[in-house]
Amino acid sequence: MNHLKGMHHVTAITSSAEKNYEFFTYVLGMRLVKKTVNQDDIQTYHLFFADDKGSAGTDMTFFDFPGIPKGTHGTNEIYKTAFRVPTDAALEYWLKRFDKYEVANNGIEEVFGKKTISFVDFDDQQYMLVSDEFNKGVESGTPWQNGPVPLEFAITGLGPIHIRIEEFDYLKEVLEKAMLMREIAQEGLFHLFEVGEGGNGAQVIVEHNTTLPAGRQGFGTVHHAAFRVENTQVLHEWVERMEEFGFRTSGYVDRFFFESLYARVAQGILFEWATDGPGFMGDEPYETVGEILSLPPFLEEKRDEIEAMVRPIDTVRSTLTIEKEYL
Repeated sequence: MNHLKGMHHVTAITSSAEKNYEFFTYVLGMRLVKKTVNQDDIQTYHLFFADDKGSAGTDMTFFDFPGIPKGTHGTNEIYKTAFRVPTDAALEYWLKRFDKYEVANNGIEEVFGKKTISFVDFDDQQYMLVSDEFNKGVESGTPWQNGPVPLEFAITGLGPIHIRIEEFDYLKEVLEKAMLMREIAQEGLFHLFEVGEGGNGAQVIVEHNTTLPAGRQGFGTVHHAAFRVENTQVLHEWVERMEEFGFRTSGYVDRFFFESLYARVAQGILFEWATDGPGFMGDEPYETVGEILSLPPFLEEKRDEIEAMVRPIDTVRSTLTIEKEYL
């Protein structure tokens, strides 16, 4: 069986696509590589923030569902998304950056031997920076070359996702037996799993939590997390495998930018399997990627209808000079 290659993307829900764009672009310094719509709900924006090249394993994406209530954090949810930075010294820079932009954070903490900073955005969406100082495993991406964060400190990709779960033994069995992950460490109620080459880009942290009420999905929470598979053939192998294990799945889904499979693997936990390609750079020039509304071919005929439904958001950066902020 072809193992998962690590994290592909995490998709969350925001209360404001505009605030979300500003925060990820000018505070976190990640590159908007695709401004499109939710293919299952075309009145909803879907924004993709990634590394300079839109590489698989580097992107955090957001739905902007009109009128959705605020979510609540609890157990049985994917509750925190991590981003990789190159070194421990980078975290010192981010403390200053978060102070400048008034981003609430917990300071530098150690998690499974790695230095980290946990922080939140305007929606109380939960994030963590994790240092790659001593990391081995899946390579990270390329920092956004024209972004505001100096390259030696910039975010390069996704780190471990964090899951809280009530029925830990069940999820452990799913991760190990069905998804071929391995548990490599434990700190109290926290368990560290990894897959493939391992390292920060291929890990999941699971917290066994029976005290909090169940999380409720809404803005400020994660919708699903996706794992990388090599190609279409391997994706079909995973469709077959997950169905053999008794999961109800979406079956094969073509998202144009990648191909997918979805399965709810535990209460509140929706996973996606996604191919590394074709990627985000095939339908727009590198210099202006993310600046116009990009639609997959099967939605192009509805462009006028869609543009009338979604409010315009100015995401043009190619005409701006964004200075690197040394703090």
